[in-house]
Amino acid sequence: MVGLEGRSQMQLRSEAVTAGVARAPHRSLLKADGITDEELKRPLVAVFNSRNDVIPGHNNLDKIAEAVKAGIYMAGGVPFELSTIGVCDGIAMNHDGMHYSLVSREVIADSLECAVQGHAFDALVCIPNCDKIVPGMLLGALRVNIPTVFVSGGPMLAGKQPGGCGPSTDLNTLFDGAAAVQQGSMTVEELKHYEDMACPTCGSCSGLFTANSMNCLCEALGIALPGNGTVPAVYSERIRLAKHAGMKVMELLERGVCMRDIVNAAAVHNAMECDMAFGGSTNTVLHLTAIAREAGCPVTMDDWDAASARTPHLVKLQPSGPRPLSDLYEVGGVPVVMHELAKLGLLDRTAVTCMGPMDDYLASCTKPADGEVCRSHDNPFSPVGALRVLHGNIAPDGAVVKKSAVDPSMMKHTGPARCFDSEEAACAAIYAGEIVSGDVVVIRYEGPKGGPGMREMLTPTSAISGMGLSTSVALITDGRFSGATKGPAVGHVSPEAAAGGPIALVKEGDQVTVDIEGGALTLHVSDDELSRRREAFRLPAPKHDHGVLAKYAKLVSSADKGAYVS
Repeated sequence: MVGLEGRSQMQLRSEAVTAGVARAPHRSLLKADGITDEELKRPLVAVFNSRNDVIPGHNNLDKIAEAVKAGIYMAGGVPFELSTIGVCDGIAMNHDGMHYSLVSREVIADSLECAVQGHAFDALVCIPNCDKIVPGMLLGALRVNIPTVFVSGGPMLAGKQPGGCGPSTDLNTLFDGAAAVQQGSMTVEELKHYEDMACPTCGSCSGLFTANSMNCLCEALGIALPGNGTVPAVYSERIRLAKHAGMKVMELLERGVCMRDIVNAAAVHNAMECDMAFGGSTNTVLHLTAIAREAGCPVTMDDWDAASARTPHLVKLQPSGPRPLSDLYEVGGVPVVMHELAKLGLLDRTAVTCMGPMDDYLASCTKPADGEVCRSHDNPFSPVGALRVLHGNIAPDGAVVKKSAVDPSMMKHTGPARCFDSEEAACAAIYAGEIVSGDVVVIRYEGPKGGPGMREMLTPTSAISGMGLSTSVALITDGRFSGATKGPAVGHVSPEAAAGGPIALVKEGDQVTVDIEGGALTLHVSDDELSRRREAFRLPAPKHDHGVLAKYAKLVSSADKGAYVS
């Protein structure tokens, strides 16, 4: 209605009639969907769903979508379900499929922008669940910038050990177990038990891996209701949450609160604080950096380093600790973590959430930290954050390690470089027993451009762990890691090898130091020698010369910029 005050009623009536005539074709097509005149007077709301049959975290999203649509309809809107793709990182792991995982983030963002803008919806509810689908939808929703709420499909319940005793199990148990069988410390029969029991329900894999990290961060960003990241997929509470998400988006529409009103610099700050406090996947650094750029409030690796230095580590879930994500749900979820951070003054209280102002949101959280699953702010697991940024002559623009998942004995490690130009070559050497205690495994040409697609290195890190080397061997790569990765695994090395980064100049046997406490990644080679190597260096030919991977390799930024495509 802005700007209408100065026009006569006759002019307004004339414009309304003209608009009504012009919209007749649109109304006719919607009526072909079965929409009535009465419904056409209501707001039209997109329900953007990533449901499919292959991803365990997504095969229950039909139920979530039906609940969201019910909530929208109860609150006076008309829902329209749309679909997008997804790639399961676990199924794509350790073969060519993993090249497509990070690429899918951009495809999902593009598809959301096309579908929602193309049909001029009034509001949007996004239903993601797994790794790249959550940030892909976030990027797309920021572009269309209409009232938006996120509601995930929820995490999987954890599996059980034989006899029901001992720590819970998850997908990572299988990756570690495959290497343990290779080494002889686990039988094929034991592995088969985990194969059958480690992933017992639908939902995103049960630890604080990338999917659950991002779904928790949706709460911290303010665009998801409390419980989005932690209510198990199989609980009826998840259906009720989805209905409330549908109702909530109608409330945001009535108040005129759009995506960028919520996801701004204050929200990104709060998400970074929460990420450090609950020790999420290193992939969150990649995704939040890209999200911040799309939101118009870019962050740098130095910003991440500062967040790590000031934020205590309050939650230690699998793979960093023994507890599954469901334990965090039992003690109050993400709101409890945010409440503890607020006590330290680490949250930006100017942030707006889908629940209202941050102060109102915090006031609604009355459950104190239990002291075990979520430590109190004055008794953290560590006074600094769970992720650590490293710099040095191998990574001038930075690299990232999940410090909380590293054994104390490996916080500083120096050893000879064992260099591999692909994940496959490294895995072959690990399984063949060619990697020994003290080594530093270097995997390169796996970055955003060089991969292309920045593959996750869960298989080599799990192989190192399964071979009993996680407390004596470090790994560095310009690729990235699954949230399930543990040990001194340093990823996102920037610039990457395919961009001529120094990691391409490391030679077999060079001494390398990984100093996590000191924030340093050092190649013990003189500057003169590095200059000679650089003069002789020639980039290898691109691995893909056609299709989406070739296009992606030409357009993608480096990891320290969020592997953003523009």
